[in-house]
Amino acid sequence: MVAFDRPRVTAVLGPTNTGKTHLAIERMCAHSSGMIGFPLRLLAREVYDRVVAIKGADRVALITGEERIVPKDARWFLCTAESMPLQQDVAFVALDEAQLGSDRERGHVFTDRILRARGREETMILGAESLRPVLRALVPGIEIVERPRFSTLSYAGAKKLSRLPRRSVIVAFSAEEVYATAEMLRRLRGGAAVVMGALSPRTRNAQVAMFQNGEVDYLVATDAIGMGLNLDVGHVAFAGLHKFDGQQRRRLRVSEMAQIAGRAGRHQRDGTFGALTEEGPDAFEPEEVAAIEGHRFPRLDWLFWRNGTPDLSSIDALVASLSERPDDLALRAAPEALDLKILKRLAEEPGVRDRARGNVARLWAACGIPDFAKLGLDPHARFVGRVFGYLSQGYIPHQWFADEVARLDRTEGDVETIAGRIAAIRSWAYIAQRPDWLADPQTWAARTLEIEARLSDALHLGLTQRFVDKRTTALAKKIGGGVGALPVEIDAQGEVTIDTHTIGRLEGFRFVVAPDARAHDKRLLLATAEKRLAGERRRRAEALIASEDTQLALGADETIAVDGLVVARLARGTSLARPQVVLDDALDCLDPPLRIRVVERLRRWTHESIARTLPALAALSEATRAAEAGPALRSIAAAMEAGAGFAQRLPLRDAIEALAPGQRHWLRQQRITIGALDLFDPRLLKPAAQAWRRALLAAYGTPTPPMPPPGATTLPRGAPGAVALMGFRALGGQAVRIDLVERVARAAHDARGAHGRAPFAPDPGLAVSIGLEPATVARLMAELGFRPVAKPDAAPHYVWRGRARAKVAAPDPANAFAALAGLMGR
Repeated sequence: MVAFDRPRVTAVLGPTNTGKTHLAIERMCAHSSGMIGFPLRLLAREVYDRVVAIKGADRVALITGEERIVPKDARWFLCTAESMPLQQDVAFVALDEAQLGSDRERGHVFTDRILRARGREETMILGAESLRPVLRALVPGIEIVERPRFSTLSYAGAKKLSRLPRRSVIVAFSAEEVYATAEMLRRLRGGAAVVMGALSPRTRNAQVAMFQNGEVDYLVATDAIGMGLNLDVGHVAFAGLHKFDGQQRRRLRVSEMAQIAGRAGRHQRDGTFGALTEEGPDAFEPEEVAAIEGHRFPRLDWLFWRNGTPDLSSIDALVASLSERPDDLALRAAPEALDLKILKRLAEEPGVRDRARGNVARLWAACGIPDFAKLGLDPHARFVGRVFGYLSQGYIPHQWFADEVARLDRTEGDVETIAGRIAAIRSWAYIAQRPDWLADPQTWAARTLEIEARLSDALHLGLTQRFVDKRTTALAKKIGGGVGALPVEIDAQGEVTIDTHTIGRLEGFRFVVAPDARAHDKRLLLATAEKRLAGERRRRAEALIASEDTQLALGADETIAVDGLVVARLARGTSLARPQVVLDDALDCLDPPLRIRVVERLRRWTHESIARTLPALAALSEATRAAEAGPALRSIAAAMEAGAGFAQRLPLRDAIEALAPGQRHWLRQQRITIGALDLFDPRLLKPAAQAWRRALLAAYGTPTPPMPPPGATTLPRGAPGAVALMGFRALGGQAVRIDLVERVARAAHDARGAHGRAPFAPDPGLAVSIGLEPATVARLMAELGFRPVAKPDAAPHYVWRGRARAKVAAPDPANAFAALAGLMGR
């Protein structure tokens, strides 16, 4: 069973971090040609990139099941163990991780390469020290070189996920565990990179680059991490010590634990390992720790073997040769692998044996299609059977292949969906790499790799979005130096960043967390920002205190804004003209003394604005408290203040008649008109004054109607009390602005004086210019004391009848001062 052994076969054995792979690369590059077989496509791709940098892309080949880059002048070949072209004559051959010859599923492949893969000048077998006895038995005359580990690997005990040191790798043994662990790290530490054997090289490299570049400090991986991937890792933590090996769930062997733990430490830097639990089935036993630290593992006395050159003359001969048992004590028959199970399943189907005549090699090649998507035996057997059905007739149909590939060329979906598409496209990439299965294999090989690249980019983006929050990562990195060390920056638009990562916006004094932050992250970002933005908020408060009056404005809903930002609101004060100023909740972050200064600044602006915009109202407010004003003037002033500068005359008739000449003069000085129907200051009807009136009324608790349109002369009637508050008098179906009512009243009395007791017709032009309807004019004339006189075929005429003094309407319950004035006149 042992193949002829050429000279210069060397075994380089030792634990992880001994430089075995690096040595093999150096030796290969020193030869005129060479080949190395690796356990993973990821590792083959990584070393391919390194050798290309040394030898150039036109001299280096990459051969894996799904990818084949073979330049015309290729002299150095980097391959997966299964894809090594053993017929290639090269000066140097190496096999990495040769101890995998003991693996139940793939062990026979590595054993076959140990026995048959030879370089013309030099052969090197790389692996664990446990291989020593079996290599001695299988390869007579082999030279064994032992390499010590460059750094110390020690047990650091159990640590909770939240207490793991930076630059840690957490190893889990299922995709579900990997995702759950990565999600927890995102919440605790800002995120983690993810590496699994099922990832494409492109996705894996992008994820590892985040870890290597320091974008994240944690990496969550499956046990694929143990297969020679070189990372800058300080600590390896095991999320568990059990795995499902395809047949059963079992505890890891000590050698497997060591292979994974050995990723910690790099070159001369020491590394540590541990678990996430201190007790229970997933905790390390003392003897396991001692074995890993001392690199002492059970020796391998045998490896799995299967005939590497099976008989392809018929299906039965093929099955028989694959089922042969070895005659060497150092070899054991390999368990029935998936390809052999598929072969036996297809051999039982009708028609397969007929199609296999003369095509046994193709049938066996089709059975070797890996089950990348983990479909299971029956679905995968049906897929392989269909592929072979086409191959037995020539090529795989173009349209079927194209349709299946196009179905996978979509990047939408979650992480699991995209990962499933990548697994599926790998099957089609594998098929496209076979030189005689498609009519145009090169085109389809390129197409499948392009789709895999797009899906890989989408998967990397999905993994990053799901498991990495760069803002939280930046916080977690800086928080060790104290909150004061955080590099918080605020731009002119209020955007708040930490290490160039946007964490939110400072809108005035309120910090708003970035909308894409998750709920858990918001608490951390908010707490950090609140501590670091105090200085900026103080600066903004001082700027508000020193602001010009032109920067402050009355906003909607009784608010006060500075440069468009709401900072306070008006509330009920001691009187309508003296409202309180209540700061917005966003300013609660300021120190109490600073808040007092801000309130004083806003209160001063408010009082000055009222005095400037509503001068009569401010004066009336003073008059209500002045003893020298007298009862009549005080009652009038109180009623007008309650109406924010407006009051109806009829309820105040007695108080008006009781005014002394000096008091009437004072009212005229305040620009207050004592009209026929209303008392008012016409300046208060301007838009700016109306806005302040409405805000003061609302702050005092008086319901107010909407602001009248600028320049409006009439409104729909509405509730009489409501329209009166805004300076309009309800007349018939319309509400007329009170200063225009006074103009009509003066015009009517002027006409009465000109006509004596004779009937007269009001000037229709005035009514039209105001927009009064005939019914409104009639109602207004009646309230002014005129009665209509019928004149056939003529415009309405009126004569003076005088205004009745009796019956004062019940005072408006909202106007207590008007009611008091009415009582005083009785």
